[in-house]
Amino acid sequence: AKNNFQQMQTLQGHSSTVRSVAFSPGDGAVLASGSDDNTIILWNAKNHFQKMQTLQGHSSRIWSVAFSPGDGAV
Repeated sequence: AKNNFQQMQTLQGHSSTVRSVAFSPGDGAVLASGSDDNTIILWNAKNHFQKMQTLQGHSSRIWSVAFSPGDGAV
């Protein structure tokens, strides 16, 4: 079966490979992306995926990101 997916937008922000993405629970208003550049970027999914915040301080690449279903923490 042929898939009909099309790229809609490219998000610019990471300087290396993105390993994981996750939408916030509930309304999906925030997209988190984790990368080999040791950062997590939070994107506003309700406003054209504008960059909201870059979380720094990790000592190595980010393999996986997830939101807590209870309080929405990354």
